[in-house]
Amino acid sequence: MAGVIAAGHERTAEAGREILLAGGNAFDGAIAALLTACVAEATLTSLGGGGFLLAHTAHGQNTLFDFFTQTPGRRDHCSGPDFYPIEANFGDTVQEFHVGKASMAVPGLLAGALHVHKQLGRLPLKMVAEPAIICARQGLTVSPFQGYCYELLDTILMATAGARQMFAPKGERLKAGDTLHLPKFADTLEYLAGLGDEGARRAFYEGEIAQQIVRDCQAGDEHLGGYLTMADFQAYQVIERSPLSVNYRGVQLLTNPPPSAGGALIAFCLELLDRFDLKAMTFGSVEHLTLLAQAMRWTNVARRSHLDTALFDPDIAQKFVDADLIDNYVEPLKTLISSGLNRWGSTTHISVMDDEGNAASVTSSNGEGSSYVVPGTQIMMNNMLGEEDLNPHGFNQWPLGQRMSSMMAPTMILKDGKPQLVLGSGGSNRIRTAILQVISNVLDFEMPLKQAVEAPRIHWENGMFHLEPGLEANIAKSDMPGTEQVVEWQHSNMFFGGVHSVISTTAGSNLLEGAGDSRRSGAVANAL
Repeated sequence: MAGVIAAGHERTAEAGREILLAGGNAFDGAIAALLTACVAEATLTSLGGGGFLLAHTAHGQNTLFDFFTQTPGRRDHCSGPDFYPIEANFGDTVQEFHVGKASMAVPGLLAGALHVHKQLGRLPLKMVAEPAIICARQGLTVSPFQGYCYELLDTILMATAGARQMFAPKGERLKAGDTLHLPKFADTLEYLAGLGDEGARRAFYEGEIAQQIVRDCQAGDEHLGGYLTMADFQAYQVIERSPLSVNYRGVQLLTNPPPSAGGALIAFCLELLDRFDLKAMTFGSVEHLTLLAQAMRWTNVARRSHLDTALFDPDIAQKFVDADLIDNYVEPLKTLISSGLNRWGSTTHISVMDDEGNAASVTSSNGEGSSYVVPGTQIMMNNMLGEEDLNPHGFNQWPLGQRMSSMMAPTMILKDGKPQLVLGSGGSNRIRTAILQVISNVLDFEMPLKQAVEAPRIHWENGMFHLEPGLEANIAKSDMPGTEQVVEWQHSNMFFGGVHSVISTTAGSNLLEGAGDSRRSGAVANAL
């Protein structure tokens, strides 16, 4: 089958291409790429993590598959949590994360991959998993971007024997140009794939893998353990949601709905921008950047006032993008317009479109990794309970047995009911601003996809206004209400996301084009 894949590593994209050429559809290609990313982008995603896949089928069905991590159902049984801070040195700043067995939430990535494959895939699971198995067994050269990731997360990758076996097999941490071999992961994935979708699900969530994780959580080194139980694994379910849908410039945008916040924030900000004629502005001008930054600012205000406190309200998505609420924030923007730091983002994204009209947008993450590796599998578990952004009530205060919120926002643009643009991004809190800027670049400024993805970006948050190089407008903080500091970056950086995208150059046609974001080593593979 013909199609295009954009992803965060050339081997990830190539895996999807191989499966498309073998007769698979966009969903087979997306799952093959996702499993391969667990090898090629092992510091960003893992079978021990979670994510979301937004699907549009050739028959016009739109579904958001939520397989993100879930909080454990108990915490009273863990007398001494294995939970400790580590620091990652980014040069200009040091960022703190929490890892250990008590940082692990219930993983969903494998359950999601199997669920989507069973419902929408075409080829046998063994065939879809084969590129990832070969990649893990034969090994691959560590890319410069992944080498940079290894360096940033050195303290996590070197903290346990299991992690060192993966990332420092000869005692010294791997670097760019070295070869990463994960033979035990290859054996594990081959075993699971041979069981089929249902069998693999039972083996992982009820069998020896889950049982081993639970035993290690209960035993722990020096009686320090984690919170996960067999009940947590057995209760985990992939949730199928209706995507959040809004109209922008005459097309339909589909994205990740609550309880995750990222999609709703993209939708809100685009609803604000939809009230302004960006075509009349010059890209990168003071007027354009002021509008973008202030739209981001008022989106943050609206989030605190109307979204964060009601994420589990079943009607919150439509309430949040209601015209009356939007109007409250448009007037301050109109008045303003008429008057004239490096952080980790442990996420990766895959976009796929095929020539039948199927499209998949999948974003996944392992956090930074907990440093705990399931013995005999080379699967590192997530540290989502140790992510400050995902635990607003404080560490070890999470609500019990609840799907965690996320900024991940796999997104699509439909025109006349057909996929026109498939995109998503890594980058933590910058995910939403990166995606909305690429959408605006394509729809408002009519940029070709590669130019839209590579164009310099901004990000406004908590009084900090970040600008990538290449934006010529001279903006001082006095020009930006609510801005305490203007940060002018000297180089394009992964801080601003990694929007790997695929576009149909004429909506509904078979003219497909991909763009991988160079900020995160993006790659494109064509099966045309």
